[in-house]
Amino acid sequence: MIGIINRRVFIFSGLLASGLMGQEKSESLPGDLQDETVEFVCPMDPDVRSLQPGKCRRCGMALVPGIPDGDEYRVSVSLRPRSPRHGKKMQLAFTVISPRTGKRVTDFQVVHEKLYHLFIVSQDLQFFLHVHPRKSSGGIFRYEAVFPKPGMYRLLSDFYPQNGTPQLIASTVIVRGGLITAGTELKPDSAPKMAGEMEVSLTVEPQQPIAGMKTLLFFRLNPANGLEQYLGAWGHMLAASSDLVDMMHTHPFLADGGPEVQFNIIFPRAGVYRLWAQFQRKGVVGTAVFTVLVSELK
Repeated sequence: MIGIINRRVFIFSGLLASGLMGQEKSESLPGDLQDETVEFVCPMDPDVRSLQPGKCRRCGMALVPGIPDGDEYRVSVSLRPRSPRHGKKMQLAFTVISPRTGKRVTDFQVVHEKLYHLFIVSQDLQFFLHVHPRKSSGGIFRYEAVFPKPGMYRLLSDFYPQNGTPQLIASTVIVRGGLITAGTELKPDSAPKMAGEMEVSLTVEPQQPIAGMKTLLFFRLNPANGLEQYLGAWGHMLAASSDLVDMMHTHPFLADGGPEVQFNIIFPRAGVYRLWAQFQRKGVVGTAVFTVLVSELK
């Protein structure tokens, strides 16, 4: 495991039981569970909870009774050609392996309208891609990519295996073909950005985020008319540390289609983080890029 990627702590936003819908016993529970309180939890957003079955108000996933064991799955990545070069098309193939059986997983649940989300970030954090490999025979996911420059790329796979828990697994690909680019020394940048057909501004609370503590990110979109859900959510955000060790994919904590979208996040370490926030307006997806400095707790 690298950093906090596979613990999915990025989706916690303070253990608020904001999904509670009453104290009655559910009529749909098995008889042996009627005598005890069962809490239903969203496997994607564990802070959304209920005492009755239903769907998550935030991501739409079915609530499950209790929090299942968070077994970490393995992702095997194969490349064709095996030695990728920048500027050339190449085939990426992702095979998911069960930690319990050691066998290939072939059944997956849909998460935000897709079976598989893939994020690709370059070593210098200048290149960002959010795409969706397609499932082929045998349960292998494939995507044809073009890496724009030499260097290291981090590939972040986001998927939900049937009978498992949501996974966020990182892989690394080295692209040759010239001078290997070094990482970028990032500087804080919260200036408004153009993303597609709208301007996106960012307000951070507290103004100086602290590692290990909740940070509120308020994105304001202008113009706000014509905003649409993108892949089942009012926004998607990837946050990555400057060394690409910690990578966090999250969705809005509060959003209603209006101009303000709130994300909550816990940065695991002090340092500089790059944020890619994606929103959709009138069918056009825009990506706004910001950089945030996170301090140590004193």
